[in-house]
Amino acid sequence: MNRQLNYCLVSKVLFLSSALFLVGCVSIPESIKGTSATPVTDLNRVFVAPELYIGQEGRFGGRVIDVKNLQSSTQLEIAVMPLSQYDAAPELRQPSIGRLYANVMHFLDPTDYKNQYVTVVGTIKGVESGKVGEATYPFLRIDVTGMKRWTLTQQVIMPAPVMTWGYYGDGPYWGYHNGYGGYGGYPYGAGQVVPVLE
Repeated sequence: MNRQLNYCLVSKVLFLSSALFLVGCVSIPESIKGTSATPVTDLNRVFVAPELYIGQEGRFGGRVIDVKNLQSSTQLEIAVMPLSQYDAAPELRQPSIGRLYANVMHFLDPTDYKNQYVTVVGTIKGVESGKVGEATYPFLRIDVTGMKRWTLTQQVIMPAPVMTWGYYGDGPYWGYHNGYGGYGGYPYGAGQVVPVLE
């Protein structure tokens, strides 16, 4: 009975700790927070009925395919990717879901932005036809009010330790199994190197 109560208590503590940790991880950079509490982020929904979204604030991101310097602005062509719900960075493991033209009202050097990952926030202006190779393709147009260029780095992700019941010394033990026949805070298995945006 005590073992079952302890198990339930530990499970609840771990669940609440995880929830609080995830809430604390939501940290969208100030430059792309925008002014709306819920900017438009669903590109496919905009393409279905673009007239409903003109003038609304949108937040989109992805990889910069092309940079075109105009007389008084810079147009970024972005292959749009889903954004992380925690920091609004493009999700690297997701495929492109469309294209957009992001109009930035100042000069950007193409060498600093081409093939880089960005997130932009700004006013949705509508959808227009463009070209991807020889194919005609719909592009969302947005006037940028805020932007974040992300840095691609690598991070080692260690596997989570496994909590198990066992016997240690004179009685039962509830703790993290270290993968070597004992108990402690060591994760089981090798770490994985993954690309991340910061």
